Amino acid sequence: MELVGQMDVAVITKVYPSRSHSGAAQGGVAAALGNVDGDSVEAHIYDTVKGADYLGDQDAIEILCNDAPRTIYEMEHLGCPFSRTEDHKINQRAFGGHSFLRACFSADRTGHALLHTLVEQTYKQGGKLKVYSEWHMNRLIVEDGVCRGVVAMDIKTGRLEVFRAKAVLFASGGYGQAFKITSNAAANTGDGIVAAYRAGIPLQDMEFVQFHPTGLYQHGILLTEGARGEGGYLINADGDRFMSTYAPSKMELGPRDIVSRSEQTEINEGRGAGPNKEYVLLDLRHLGKEKIMERLPQVYNLAKDFIGVDCIEDPVPIQPTAHYSMGGIPADNDCQVYLDDKGQQVTGFFVAGECSCISVHGANRLGTNSLLEALVFGRRAGKKMLDVTPGLKLADVNEERELEAAKKEIATLYAGDGSEDLSVIREELKEIMTYKVGVYRCADDMLQARSEIKGLRERFAKVQVKDPGTNFNLNLIDALELSNMLEYSELIVSGGLAREESRGAHFRTDFPTRDDQNWMHHTMAFRTEDGGHELRYKPVTVTRFQPEERKY
Repeated sequence: MELVGQMDVAVITKVYPSRSHSGAAQGGVAAALGNVDGDSVEAHIYDTVKGADYLGDQDAIEILCNDAPRTIYEMEHLGCPFSRTEDHKINQRAFGGHSFLRACFSADRTGHALLHTLVEQTYKQGGKLKVYSEWHMNRLIVEDGVCRGVVAMDIKTGRLEVFRAKAVLFASGGYGQAFKITSNAAANTGDGIVAAYRAGIPLQDMEFVQFHPTGLYQHGILLTEGARGEGGYLINADGDRFMSTYAPSKMELGPRDIVSRSEQTEINEGRGAGPNKEYVLLDLRHLGKEKIMERLPQVYNLAKDFIGVDCIEDPVPIQPTAHYSMGGIPADNDCQVYLDDKGQQVTGFFVAGECSCISVHGANRLGTNSLLEALVFGRRAGKKMLDVTPGLKLADVNEERELEAAKKEIATLYAGDGSEDLSVIREELKEIMTYKVGVYRCADDMLQARSEIKGLRERFAKVQVKDPGTNFNLNLIDALELSNMLEYSELIVSGGLAREESRGAHFRTDFPTRDDQNWMHHTMAFRTEDGGHELRYKPVTVTRFQPEERKY
């Protein structure tokens, strides 16, 4: 396949490319296009640094925001159907934490529009890009600091294969499935980050998990922040717009961490709505039917289809939902992965998107910066791979050994005595993470969570995969995914326990203030030989904006 010169390029994906979780992103993608009076790239950079609660690496944030306008125009020229203003410019709406209307959108299906535009471009290549759909990635092969490929399983047949490569890019998404209430797709079980971690690569800032303020009650399904960007209200059981108490200058358009905590406070203090006061309400009624159906048709359909609420007539029950993973695989500004906390890198291994931690989001991601990050740094990763791959050799791989290691892991799952139930352990993990490592945290809860997760890992050893088949063995896939979820959940808890401060999405009731003197650094979790982990730290990159009190 001659896609780029003599390069042989392939995509291995757990789902079909058009079903990637990026399609669930609704509200927009950020860029200072110069269409809004007063907005600038500089303002976008500042908003992102402040939104990240000063834990983001500012050199990376500058790249993100500077490259944003070019990225939007490139996607437009590739065919992305952005919504338009009356004078035919790309339309932009307000979003939480941004100082100006900066979110370029396609109704409330922006991620879907961007994703399908890019999928169409792969079809345009006429088969030069090979896509392996419905393959589960089991192992990353790294030896002597060199990435040599991956081991993956064809879900359709159960066949294991070694894919050798000069360079590998992980774009495997987040890890929100560890939580009971989550907007994440079922596939978001941290497969990529755990494969890297087990191959000897550290994971960075795992304690920072963002809760989105508007998850559909009990389901967690995302109702876009664009609903508030279009003027929606958040109200409690008394009909009060309670954000006036918590972020009076921004109201419903405060950053996600602040809005989620505000909602949870209203619920915790008895001002929630419903028979059990378990949720608050998203009120769109004043926007009118025409605007809702033009700008927020998916919000309307989701509320109607899943809980039977017509948002034109009634407010919608919502609650905070685990949404985005700020932590992940550490990498430089060209997406090449770090092997340690000293700057040593893995030859031929790259990451982009939510599985990466470059870190442009720090302790809290601003809405519409995630699609932007995936586009900007996915492109940078591709260009860097194009630059370096011709100089790399196809490293030797002991394929028999790698296949045996993958087979051994699977055989262990069949060898359990069956005294423990896979689905029970999964649900218990989700309960623990949601209620003890959630919007609010404290040492007592996290210590209990750590102990209970350790117990779940011991019980997991007794789980037995009972489906002996090879074709679409989802029982086996569920077990492999749960193994990953248990492993990275420990790191979330451990990082949260160690970080004795509140910053961004990590809020501790026993340490309620930010501590810049002791905690202006990234957490690095390293796997130890006994299967445990060790935490180390590296400083945050600060260029222009010194930490200051974060008010909205």
